[in-house]
Amino acid sequence: MEKKEKVPVSIITLVVGILVTIISLWVGQNHGLLPEAASEQASLVDDLFDVMFTIGIGLFIVVEGTIIFSVIKFRRRKGDDGDGANFKENLPLEIFWTAIPSIIVIGLGIYSVDVYRQMGGFNPNATVIAHHHAPSHQQMAKMPGAAIAAPLIANAEGIESTEVAEKVASKYGFGAIPTEEGKTADIVVEIVGVQYDWLINYPENDILYAEELHIPVNKDIQINLSAEDVIHSFWIPAFRLKQDAIPSKDTQLRFVATKIGEYPVYCAELCGSYHGSMRTTVVVETQEEYDAWIEENTFAQQPGLNQTIAVNTADLSDSEYLKPYSQEMGIDSETLNQIHPTYH
Repeated sequence: MEKKEKVPVSIITLVVGILVTIISLWVGQNHGLLPEAASEQASLVDDLFDVMFTIGIGLFIVVEGTIIFSVIKFRRRKGDDGDGANFKENLPLEIFWTAIPSIIVIGLGIYSVDVYRQMGGFNPNATVIAHHHAPSHQQMAKMPGAAIAAPLIANAEGIESTEVAEKVASKYGFGAIPTEEGKTADIVVEIVGVQYDWLINYPENDILYAEELHIPVNKDIQINLSAEDVIHSFWIPAFRLKQDAIPSKDTQLRFVATKIGEYPVYCAELCGSYHGSMRTTVVVETQEEYDAWIEENTFAQQPGLNQTIAVNTADLSDSEYLKPYSQEMGIDSETLNQIHPTYH
């Protein structure tokens, strides 16, 4: 009998490689593991995740496939009590399985750093210089010890302010993207993490302790983060953004929301017993809806609106006293005015 010709190993390897590549690419693009993307920065993170997941699927198939193939191909047959083949070393194989992972890791590292830069990641060596000016002579005159400061005021007559110091501070977190660097954000929100809540403030509108984070769609938003007690982490999965809130250290998040809707916000840093309940919501809405919300909350927080006004019912006439209940009782104003004076 003629022996059947075996298919060359190189051909088998090529076919298997093509199949693994096709499967990995399809799964990497259709995994459905991420929530809805709702910010400009989200696509950058999603693309990086897809690449990493594609590579991971390919490696999983190769490694697990090799194990299963080896278990079947080289299993111990019945009656075979001999030793297996003695393989001492295989230099090309060792170079291959060392070089390929190294190339993958270095490539992903470079890619991730570029994504971080495009998202506005900070440069640890970059500094922000803040200029502080001395108060004017009018302001100094109102300070305690103005008599002592009088000669200084006289000498500084006509000079409104003098530069006295420069403060150098590092910038942490996600700031403006490279194309927007140097521009101020459309909206700035101050958020403070405390056990176990997010205190959301709008300093430009004098709104304190809002229950939710409201922002308009397609606007440049900057969130200044801080913490009062322990480290918290402000995480918006739909925006693919997460930033630590650190005691005595200011951090920031800057982003643009692209889809209207309500998205959950979590604390992603274990901060205590009730860490799991430290949640809030970011509401992305149209500019008109946002302006209406700002106006409503600005009015609600005006001084004096929280004072309760007590009314002495003895000073009210019968018609005034019963007016709030007249509709429910089926009584009109004419009937109320006909009540006999002796019942007053």
